[in-house]
Amino acid sequence: MTKRKINWGILSTAKIGLEKVIPAIQKSSSSNALGIASRNAGRSARAANDLGIQKSYASYEALIADPEIDAIYNPLPNHMHVDWTLAAARAGKHVLCEKPIGLNADDARRLLQCPDNVLIAEAFMVRYHPQWLRVRDLVRSGELGEVRAVQAAFSYFNTDGSDIRNRPDAGGGAMMDIGCYPITAGRFLFENEPVQVMALIDRDPEFKTDRMASVVADFGRGRQLSFVVSTQLCPYQTLNVLGTKARAEIMIPYNAPAGEETVVVIDDGQSLDGSLAGCEILPACDQYTEQAEQFSQAILTGTALPYGIADSIASMRVLDAVFASEHQKKWINV
Repeated sequence: MTKRKINWGILSTAKIGLEKVIPAIQKSSSSNALGIASRNAGRSARAANDLGIQKSYASYEALIADPEIDAIYNPLPNHMHVDWTLAAARAGKHVLCEKPIGLNADDARRLLQCPDNVLIAEAFMVRYHPQWLRVRDLVRSGELGEVRAVQAAFSYFNTDGSDIRNRPDAGGGAMMDIGCYPITAGRFLFENEPVQVMALIDRDPEFKTDRMASVVADFGRGRQLSFVVSTQLCPYQTLNVLGTKARAEIMIPYNAPAGEETVVVIDDGQSLDGSLAGCEILPACDQYTEQAEQFSQAILTGTALPYGIADSIASMRVLDAVFASEHQKKWINV
């Protein structure tokens, strides 16, 4: 008997889809990348040919209307996420939407209009990677002691004025593009929501986007998330979790290379230079494949996803509070 697979349709020829997500979907045993759409028929046809995808469409509407498509992957620009996710959901399609799911919490709340029988999830692939799951297990087990601090950094350098990440009207800027990852880390590891946030933000004088942001989030009971993100600093990323007994550090937390082993450092502080720290080697995987597999399995088995619309709204509320803190120059309740 042939195993049932979920037929995926990809909404646009966005780079992340072509280079990361579509190849990952094709490696998922429960998934089939059946179609890809673009507003340019030639572009979608070329992408389909290059990636071995059976169908191409000259419009997003045509893909959504195809009865053979079960699930949609939506990597459109941030300001288009909610409208097209709603359109797909109303057509009976399950949707995995790129992060951030909307421009703000009110925008994200529109997704509550989605039919109850479709699954909607935000594509934070990191939450499916064994290294993130292992660190959360370390936190839960008490091996690190009482975890009171999560520290993170994420940066890259991009001053291309034509890049959509440098367009504020399209939801560009450091917080929307990469600041959402440390926020997700804090919520994932503390398994709670922050109470209040404070932010210091520097904006590009030409683009008007936030090119650097430093944020502190108070999770209550002495627990703090602090991070810096930037679109105009040298490429760098880290995630450090500090407890009263030890700390755990994910060496490549956000862009873990597909098909390669990853490293989690566990350090009880016996040597300040870390020379006595231990490390765990975690098996190779593709976090995008893990994400697609879990999403497809949820559809096939009728089980609930661990993260849905409510989780995405909660994440957007934190982002809203960060920008409110920038403008009001004070702590903002989330």
